[in-house]
Amino acid sequence: MTQQEVRRTADQVLSLAPDSVSRKAVGRLGVPERWFGAGCSREGVVWGVCRGGDGTSYRTVAGTADPLPESAGPVSDCTCPSRRSPCAHALGLLVLWARGEESVPVTETPDWVTERLAARGGGSSEEGAKSPVGEGGSGLVDPEAARRRAERRAERITAGAAELEQRLADLLRSGLAAAERPGYGLREGTAARMIDAQAPGLASRVRELDSVVTSGPDWPTRLLEECALLHLLGRGWQHRERLPGPLAATVRTRVGLPSAPAGPPVRDHWLVLAQYDLPDPRLTTRRIWLYGIGSGRTALVLSYGPAGRAPDLALPVGLALDAELSVHPGSGRLRATLGERFAPPAPATIRPPGVTTTEATVRYGEALRDDPWQESVPVTLDDVVPVPDGDGWQVADACGDTALPLVQGPAGRSGLWRLVALSGGGPVRVFGECGHRGFTPLTAWAPGAGEAVRL
Repeated sequence: MTQQEVRRTADQVLSLAPDSVSRKAVGRLGVPERWFGAGCSREGVVWGVCRGGDGTSYRTVAGTADPLPESAGPVSDCTCPSRRSPCAHALGLLVLWARGEESVPVTETPDWVTERLAARGGGSSEEGAKSPVGEGGSGLVDPEAARRRAERRAERITAGAAELEQRLADLLRSGLAAAERPGYGLREGTAARMIDAQAPGLASRVRELDSVVTSGPDWPTRLLEECALLHLLGRGWQHRERLPGPLAATVRTRVGLPSAPAGPPVRDHWLVLAQYDLPDPRLTTRRIWLYGIGSGRTALVLSYGPAGRAPDLALPVGLALDAELSVHPGSGRLRATLGERFAPPAPATIRPPGVTTTEATVRYGEALRDDPWQESVPVTLDDVVPVPDGDGWQVADACGDTALPLVQGPAGRSGLWRLVALSGGGPVRVFGECGHRGFTPLTAWAPGAGEAVRL
């Protein structure tokens, strides 16, 4: 496996932070300006020298291997005085490494890194240089230590899930109306507790509860639904050993544990269906949908950047690239990591096959059976027409009597108007995400040989 294929995402790195202090420090340390001499090897080691604010500098080495699915992360070595493991410098270096080879290139291992590896392994510098991380005990990864960290993290998540169960029970016992009282915050304390339990996925879902209270009429029903999904996720974690393998992998991912690609990479010509960013106070997430022209597989590639800064990976919508993708485990198996690219993106005339609105809802229902926390599924609708529906819009089958409500996409109302203008009252093919709120259009093609239009 090449180094490019095993790179973590910034979000996965942040989930390894031992406490909130380290997480806050990562935002300052995970930028190129703070590092010099940064590099990595294909054997799973990343290194660099961090410039301190007081003129000091710290030499940092981190292992990128994660031998256990519930590991608390790679072992690191740093000359800073911090007793946290991994320290903020190691986390910052891994965030920088997660951005790609432009930030941390694959290069020859410096002598000082070889010496530190050898010192940790108790062997000579030559032995440390030849032994890759995690092999023979001479690298950074100690399997027994990794197992203990994995157990400790699992115990913390289990305790957090049990506490979340109690807080949800208290909310239901006191009545959902309490959530509407001024000054009441569902996420106050609870989300922070889930972060302390190293379960960022649970924390993220808890934060979303407050927005449900202000979401308009019938919010108690929606709040109860979200609480039920949180309850289901907590129980799924507590009984993950009894779940089928793919569903157990989905639960681990949903609570916030990092996952690595499983199985051999798939080489194909991947059509770029859509790309958009989800801004967050802590992180910018870029979602890129790809369609394999030969395999017929739809895959989601995620890229991350610091808050307020666009992620490095950008792929032009409507073009295709010859590349390898490595799929992550889980029920849906949509998440993938972009591997080696064999040629630059090139124009493509092929479009993904489309389905009817009825088939789209069936596809979403099947996805919920395998992953109850799935917000939406990628679908391409063929021969649909955007039509007004009271105060909103919907896409209706041109040759049928079924329709889906339209949900505003990343571009807001302007994306909707672009779709309406492209249609001109006629049928179009449109790719988007179909979920419980309706259909979110992302890219459309006019009849004929028109180019893809980003909505």
